[in-house]
Amino acid sequence: MLPAPGFHHLHLNSVDPDAAIDFYVRQFPTSAKASWGGLPGLAAPNNVLILFTRVAAAPATAPPTAIWHFGWHVTDTRQRLESYKGRPDVKLLPLYTGDEGGSVFISSDTWPGTGGVLGLTKAQIAEAKAAGVQPTRTGGFGYMQGPDNTLVEYAGNHPAERFNHVHLFQEDPFCAQLWYQKHLNAPVFAGRTSRTPLTEATCRVARGSDSTFPALEPGGMFRTPSAAVVFGDVAFLWYMRQGDRPLVSPRGHVYDHIALSVADLDAWVAKLRGAGVRFLEEPYKLGGTRAVMIEGPSREALELVEIA
Repeated sequence: MLPAPGFHHLHLNSVDPDAAIDFYVRQFPTSAKASWGGLPGLAAPNNVLILFTRVAAAPATAPPTAIWHFGWHVTDTRQRLESYKGRPDVKLLPLYTGDEGGSVFISSDTWPGTGGVLGLTKAQIAEAKAAGVQPTRTGGFGYMQGPDNTLVEYAGNHPAERFNHVHLFQEDPFCAQLWYQKHLNAPVFAGRTSRTPLTEATCRVARGSDSTFPALEPGGMFRTPSAAVVFGDVAFLWYMRQGDRPLVSPRGHVYDHIALSVADLDAWVAKLRGAGVRFLEEPYKLGGTRAVMIEGPSREALELVEIA
């Protein structure tokens, strides 16, 4: 079995890559301006890159693609929130609490989730209020709007600041998890899988009927089923798509694709081709190395980059 790929980079389209990079360095100061393969980028302290392609017009953010947002660990979410509040270049996004239109900027300022779900339904909120459950006001997650209308999550409290995850939507979360295990040998992210064993014949699970809060949308968010895999120390987390429309390709959108690093590109090409995985681009030169582009289970574009 080929070893699982590592996480190499998230690739963004931007009208002004230099300004975008400067923004991220200001908000996440353990990162640094960088370049790779002739492309401008941002280097996170855990050897993860965000690379940019300059585009003439604002990149698309709709209709929805599989790639939803990316997130960073921070050491103190509340301290970071207070810092962001004083920065004119930061637009913080409210999290709606499901309680008569209320909202907060950080998840730990509202009722904590239960049963491993990062949120409560309206019925559960009523129960929590009746029981006198209080917010923890420690750690939690919040969001900001980044350059080119990116959505950026910051979450804590963690030992070190670093790029932590890419959050996606999937047509069928558990089936997607099996796809990543089968085709990319990806380990399952701890705690984010089905409680019962799944097969390709049983992996399709209906979306939960009740939305949960806190959420970026006033109507809440569907958080079940959820699943995840991990490449290196970067998690691919996902929920089922929120609307009724199928997800579209991310190419040309603000989140263009995700790149993974492999040691033997030819071996991976043979493995994936033999399994019938769809190739979006055949092997091509990328900087001083080679890469291919494949399509994931919900049309996400995945680049495999050969790294010696």
